[in-house]
Amino acid sequence: MFIGALLVFHDARPEFVSGVQAFWGIEGRQEWSKTLTMYLVALLSLCVFISVTVLIMKHRRNRRDKDHFGINGYVLMVTAVSSLIILYFDFQRTLL
Repeated sequence: MFIGALLVFHDARPEFVSGVQAFWGIEGRQEWSKTLTMYLVALLSLCVFISVTVLIMKHRRNRRDKDHFGINGYVLMVTAVSSLIILYFDFQRTLL
Protein backbone atom coordinates (compact mmCIF):
# COMPACT_ATOMS: atom_id res chain seq x y z
CA MET A 1 0.00 0.00 0.00
CA PHE A 2 2.79 2.40 0.90
CA ILE A 3 4.69 1.65 -2.31
CA GLY A 4 1.53 2.47 -4.26
CA ALA A 5 1.29 5.75 -2.33
CA LEU A 6 4.88 6.54 -3.25
CA LEU A 7 4.12 5.95 -6.93
CA VAL A 8 1.07 8.22 -6.78
CA PHE A 9 3.12 10.84 -4.89
CA HIS A 10 5.64 10.93 -7.74
CA ASP A 11 2.93 11.91 -10.24
CA ALA A 12 0.90 14.16 -7.90
CA ARG A 13 3.65 16.49 -6.68
CA PRO A 14 4.59 19.73 -8.41
CA GLU A 15 7.20 19.36 -11.12
CA PHE A 16 10.74 20.60 -10.62
CA VAL A 17 11.50 23.40 -13.07
CA SER A 18 15.21 23.42 -13.85
CA GLY A 19 17.23 26.39 -15.07
CA VAL A 20 17.25 25.05 -18.63
CA GLN A 21 13.46 24.78 -18.63
CA ALA A 22 13.15 28.33 -17.31
CA PHE A 23 15.61 29.59 -19.93
CA TRP A 24 13.74 27.98 -22.83
CA GLY A 25 10.33 28.98 -21.44
CA ILE A 26 9.14 25.42 -20.85
CA GLU A 27 6.57 25.50 -18.11
CA GLY A 28 6.07 22.85 -15.48
CA ARG A 29 3.15 22.24 -13.18
CA GLN A 30 3.64 24.34 -10.04
CA GLU A 31 0.76 22.93 -7.98
CA TRP A 32 -0.30 19.52 -6.74
CA SER A 33 -2.58 17.46 -8.97
CA LYS A 34 -5.97 17.54 -7.25
CA THR A 35 -7.17 14.17 -8.53
CA LEU A 36 -3.99 12.28 -7.72
CA THR A 37 -3.72 13.96 -4.34
CA MET A 38 -7.10 12.56 -3.32
CA TYR A 39 -5.82 9.08 -4.24
CA LEU A 40 -2.61 9.77 -2.31
CA VAL A 41 -4.51 10.76 0.83
CA ALA A 42 -6.74 7.70 0.50
CA LEU A 43 -3.75 5.36 0.09
CA LEU A 44 -1.90 6.89 3.04
CA SER A 45 -5.02 6.71 5.22
CA LEU A 46 -5.49 3.07 4.28
CA CYS A 47 -1.83 2.44 5.07
CA VAL A 48 -2.28 3.97 8.54
CA PHE A 49 -5.42 1.89 9.13
CA ILE A 50 -3.67 -1.34 8.08
CA SER A 51 -0.62 -0.50 10.22
CA VAL A 52 -2.73 0.15 13.31
CA THR A 53 -4.69 -3.07 12.72
CA VAL A 54 -1.49 -5.10 12.35
CA LEU A 55 0.03 -3.54 15.47
CA ILE A 56 -3.09 -4.34 17.51
CA MET A 57 -3.16 -7.91 16.21
CA LYS A 58 0.55 -8.30 16.93
CA HIS A 59 0.11 -6.96 20.47
CA ARG A 60 -2.66 -9.46 21.20
CA ARG A 61 -0.85 -12.36 19.58
CA ASN A 62 2.60 -11.98 21.18
CA ARG A 63 2.43 -13.84 24.45
CA ARG A 64 5.98 -15.04 25.01
CA ASP A 65 8.97 -12.98 26.05
CA LYS A 66 10.94 -14.22 23.06
CA ASP A 67 8.44 -12.88 20.50
CA HIS A 68 9.93 -10.15 18.34
CA PHE A 69 8.91 -6.53 18.83
CA GLY A 70 8.66 -5.57 15.14
CA ILE A 71 9.68 -1.95 14.78
CA ASN A 72 8.83 -1.87 11.06
CA GLY A 73 5.09 -1.50 11.69
CA TYR A 74 5.67 1.52 13.87
CA VAL A 75 8.04 3.09 11.33
CA LEU A 76 5.50 2.58 8.54
CA MET A 77 2.70 4.09 10.62
CA VAL A 78 4.77 7.11 11.69
CA THR A 79 5.89 7.71 8.10
CA ALA A 80 2.33 7.56 6.75
CA VAL A 81 0.94 9.79 9.50
CA SER A 82 3.71 12.35 9.06
CA SER A 83 3.12 12.33 5.29
CA LEU A 84 -0.57 13.04 5.85
CA ILE A 85 0.27 15.89 8.23
CA ILE A 86 2.75 17.42 5.78
CA LEU A 87 0.20 17.16 2.95
CA TYR A 88 -2.46 18.80 5.10
CA PHE A 89 -0.29 21.79 6.03
CA ASP A 90 1.03 22.13 2.48
CA PHE A 91 -2.54 22.37 1.16
CA GLN A 92 -3.52 24.85 3.85
CA ARG A 93 -0.56 27.02 2.84
CA THR A 94 -1.48 26.94 -0.85
CA LEU A 95 -5.14 27.75 -0.18
CA LEU A 96 -4.25 30.99 1.64
